[in-house]
Amino acid sequence: MARIDETRPFIPVRIAVLTVSDTRSLADDKSGQTLADRIAEAGHILAARDIVTDDRDKIRGTVLAWSQDKDIDVVITTGGTGFTGRDVTPEALEPIFEKRMDGFSEVFHRISYDKIGTSTIQSRATGGVVNATFVFVLPGSPGACKDAWDGILKPQLDYRHMPCNFVEIMPRLDEHLRRGKTG
Repeated sequence: MARIDETRPFIPVRIAVLTVSDTRSLADDKSGQTLADRIAEAGHILAARDIVTDDRDKIRGTVLAWSQDKDIDVVITTGGTGFTGRDVTPEALEPIFEKRMDGFSEVFHRISYDKIGTSTIQSRATGGVVNATFVFVLPGSPGACKDAWDGILKPQLDYRHMPCNFVEIMPRLDEHLRRGKTG
């Protein structure tokens, strides 16, 4: 059963937040602010925050740059996961995933279904690993960001969370690079 092991120390994680939108600015970015607030409340570090337009190259370029920054452990994007012509975040990022995290999408949709019913199918939330950095691709609504953070990311980014969590495996995400790539 999931629990917090109080004998383990809390380890702050350095998280970057990227909002994908043609219409928002930092001043009115409610989803990005929701994530930034929750990151700080949990005791983590907001390592970077930016907004890019719904452009595959800009999205991919920002995430790749952040994934190569040793001061960033996790990237969370918000926006661009729907089905309109402008929604291209999964197309921008899934091709650069070294490993996909299918369970993230499945759990996100389970949580979302309990709140918004079948409307959850209109999101293509996804997750993976890029350059030994966890990347989570969330819908652009503040509610979806709250659901993903509260229901998945907050516990998984807490080293004390048992039986397992993302923090304890972070040092091993680049093992394939250190010993030579394997098929």
